[in-house]
Amino acid sequence: MKKTLLLIALTLGSAVAWSQTAEGLEGQSCTSIMVGKRASADGSVMTSHTCDSRYRTWMHYEPAADHPAGTMHAVYTGTMHNYWRGDTTGVRQVGEIPEVAHTYAYLNTAYPCLNEHQLSMGESTFGGPDTLRNPKSMLMIEELQRLALQRCTTARDAILTMGRLAEQYGYADAGECLTIADRDEVWQFEIIGCGKKEKGAVWVARRVPDDAVAVSCNIPRIDTLRRGADDFLCSDNVERVARRYKLWDGKGTFVFWRAYNTSYAKGRNFLEREYYIFNTLAPSLGLSYEAAELPFCVRPERKVSARDVMALLRATYEGTPHDMCAPLMMVNRKGDTVQSPVANPWMTHDMIGTLNYLKPGAVTFHRGVSVAWCSYSFVAQMRSWLPDAVGGVVWMAADNPAESPRIPLFSGGRNLPRAFSVCGHKEYNPDTWLWQFRKANRLATVAWQRNKAMVGGAVLEEEEEAFAGMKNLEEQVKVQLEQGRTDVAADLMDAYTLKVYGSAALRWSQLEATFWQRAWAGF
Repeated sequence: MKKTLLLIALTLGSAVAWSQTAEGLEGQSCTSIMVGKRASADGSVMTSHTCDSRYRTWMHYEPAADHPAGTMHAVYTGTMHNYWRGDTTGVRQVGEIPEVAHTYAYLNTAYPCLNEHQLSMGESTFGGPDTLRNPKSMLMIEELQRLALQRCTTARDAILTMGRLAEQYGYADAGECLTIADRDEVWQFEIIGCGKKEKGAVWVARRVPDDAVAVSCNIPRIDTLRRGADDFLCSDNVERVARRYKLWDGKGTFVFWRAYNTSYAKGRNFLEREYYIFNTLAPSLGLSYEAAELPFCVRPERKVSARDVMALLRATYEGTPHDMCAPLMMVNRKGDTVQSPVANPWMTHDMIGTLNYLKPGAVTFHRGVSVAWCSYSFVAQMRSWLPDAVGGVVWMAADNPAESPRIPLFSGGRNLPRAFSVCGHKEYNPDTWLWQFRKANRLATVAWQRNKAMVGGAVLEEEEEAFAGMKNLEEQVKVQLEQGRTDVAADLMDAYTLKVYGSAALRWSQLEATFWQRAWAGF
């Protein structure tokens, strides 16, 4: 009985790890990596997103629609935390704007992320000064994303559309970065409010060079303003608002990130994540963690694949000076000094506090790319050589990116597996896709050093299988689209999503059983 209670306590402690570890780190919520088409291994343009907070995990394909003249588009707030698509708890209409004649189909995630024309968006919050946020304005960042995905086919048009709408109707959110990819380009778009006395927005956007990789991790990264350049866009009021709120003294060259950054790295434009990702992709640059500034982007020393980006999103800094597990050693039953099996990169505040009480300075917290409080994450590929329907794909995962496999969702998809229709945060629900992966993931962390090889192997095997079937699917979809059978093409893509999801969910159910047995046997 005592063994059972101890096991349950350990498991429950691990299950709430995200909430304890995330406490006080709300500003370090998301990571996005962008890859230009000549930097990628297959010529695709990529963006990505780790949704690192308790945002809703239900997803739904919203269909394209035609709208009569005079139709208005209702603008809402509170859509990030509801239980399912029809749940209006906490959802409130804050206004309306004129609708366009035709809206495109899009994938409705907490931060809407993909449309039928291979336009995709990642996200990362950078906060900025509270004095710039205007709650009386209309548009939150997720509503801007929704509007752009419904109305635009290119990243550049999406930026101009969102900038115009935010200026006209007011931007109500904190400082945000969107990483916007289409078939040919990927851009970084950073936006913040104008203050409580002014309806509008301050925004800048910079295109990532085709042969480069950029990253956004909760800090504004765009530097100088290059108005008139083909790779740069911005609002007219960037410097004026900074001067008004004493964010810039008007002297010297204006630097956007320096003026509008009030985050954890005040005076710097990077944290551990940016440094790790850039240093991994371009080690010969010799970037220093002690530097005041990292470049906006780097040119990787080898071509970057979608699977490389997935690996970066799994990063826990193992083997680096920021590895939280390395100092945690123990003497086993044989008398050998080994790494403690309970050491894991997602230890709770309680666990860290206990270890540091026993030995002051035993653990220094480092926020990895992968965190246990992630709701969902994706790597998006936009592929110009394929029809839009199958060319745009987001490789989606639930829960901790280091522990979960990825499932392809397509620009031309129409129906998701039923488990995607309900959020997993409100309650324990084994019928939701979040809990179908979270249970095994949390159990694995009870003895991470013993279990990580099994989890990592399963992730890579499911990933390999999913990618292996893509070429055949793409050929089948192309044939159906050429013959005008769009419904059949959509069914093929939905079936492939269901197949990959079904295989992964079954695998994680088996892992869960294995980890329960391992945990019990360990006492």
